Amino acid sequence: MSQEKENHEEHFSRDYTKNETRLAERLGLGESFDVGVRTLSILDRKTSIYFVNGLIDTLYVIELMKELMDLDVRHRKTHNIKEAFKNHLTHVQVEETHSMDNAITQMLSGLIFILVEGEEEAFIIDVRQYPGRGPEEPDTERVVRGARDGYTENIIINTALTRRRIRDERLRNEIMQVGVRSKTDICVSYIDGIADPVLVDIIKKELEAIEIDGLTMADKIVEEYIVKQGANPFPLVRYTERPDVAATHLLEGHIIIIVDASPSVIIAPTTLFHHVQHAEEYRQSPAVGTFLRWTRFIGIFFSLFILPFWLLLVMQPSLLPAALEFIGPEETNNIPMVLQILFAEMGIELLRMAAIHTPSPLATALGLVAALLIGEIAIQVGYFTPEVILYVALGAIGMFATPSYELGVALRITRILLIILVAFFKVPGLVIGTTIFVLLLAGLKTFNKPYLWPFIPFDPPAIWQILIRSTVPSVRWRPSIVNPQDPIKQKPSGR
Repeated sequence: MSQEKENHEEHFSRDYTKNETRLAERLGLGESFDVGVRTLSILDRKTSIYFVNGLIDTLYVIELMKELMDLDVRHRKTHNIKEAFKNHLTHVQVEETHSMDNAITQMLSGLIFILVEGEEEAFIIDVRQYPGRGPEEPDTERVVRGARDGYTENIIINTALTRRRIRDERLRNEIMQVGVRSKTDICVSYIDGIADPVLVDIIKKELEAIEIDGLTMADKIVEEYIVKQGANPFPLVRYTERPDVAATHLLEGHIIIIVDASPSVIIAPTTLFHHVQHAEEYRQSPAVGTFLRWTRFIGIFFSLFILPFWLLLVMQPSLLPAALEFIGPEETNNIPMVLQILFAEMGIELLRMAAIHTPSPLATALGLVAALLIGEIAIQVGYFTPEVILYVALGAIGMFATPSYELGVALRITRILLIILVAFFKVPGLVIGTTIFVLLLAGLKTFNKPYLWPFIPFDPPAIWQILIRSTVPSVRWRPSIVNPQDPIKQKPSGR
């Protein structure tokens, strides 16, 4: 495939006029206002600088032009024109290429290329400066204590944020371009000697095999190509916008995929339990971290089963012991209980969507309107019973406490399916639905890794670290799920 692609590439010619004409056709010079060329006469040769406005640092380009103009003044008798040009390109990153396709792609990525009359090679110089925001703390992964920087839409800044935390010469940031038309930059990051080389090769081959016009939705499109998720709602990779979280996973042996124009990075491989951990647990003492973790686990568990179980008790009061006979609505209305729950669930989901699309100053007002007007009046009119609103709200709070947004949505879908099964089949519906749910999760694999590891297959040391937030000095081994080449994370103290 690569050899065939290379054969179809267009190369520069020694005929400067031919190159100039061909570039004008391909780049639409004079039609696209943001694509430009600056032509100078240096050492009696035409020299053209091709660039894209808005993606370059203009000051760098001006300094390069000054140096080339100074070359024209001081070195008119230079015999080796190419070396003279190269030695006066005042930048740390200069590349030569015969390929016109490569030069154009790099230019459209924010670099510039310089074409000199009589030469069949172009100089590519990295002077890009992408428009964007600074490394701010991610809204969805806030912590009380800890770093406040987060990934941005700039892939160069993102790799630098990771490199700042891992100053290891074995950290590899391999970049490639995906998308026939968009040519989006994608970086595969891993630590050589820790990450599984087989998995690294699999991910790179999956990325190279992507044939699509463009990655308009950035990392989400990449995820769908590399994990083949299909109709499964549960996330098979983890997203994070925190460099410290990404660096921790790199040191464990995971692989990070960074897609340009996306503020989140992909962590692979991951299991279900990776999606219920949060950086806040490691910013507190082990006891506090364990308390936070268990609070989150219990909240997620109750939010998944509280509504189906409550509906089952309402439909079959005989299951209630005498001490819990107070559970269930005191009054019933004309709307069946299951429809009340489903309508309330839909209302919560619509409110969540509305909050996302509502400007921040109005989000509080939206919440007040929903809670005071819609909820209260719906109860007074008789559309809903108070207990339905209570349990739907408890279920929503548990889902909102889930660190992974993707996992929270998948669990909400599962809860609605369990509610429907209970409404039709009562106790068998809850039992069979829960069993199928666990079996489906147990059968999931991401990059051939069991989704419920370390619960299935059972790994006692790993399950202990999930249930209990262990102290950092006590964790000596990297997780076996990633097949690390160096399994020892740290040596025992005193050695």
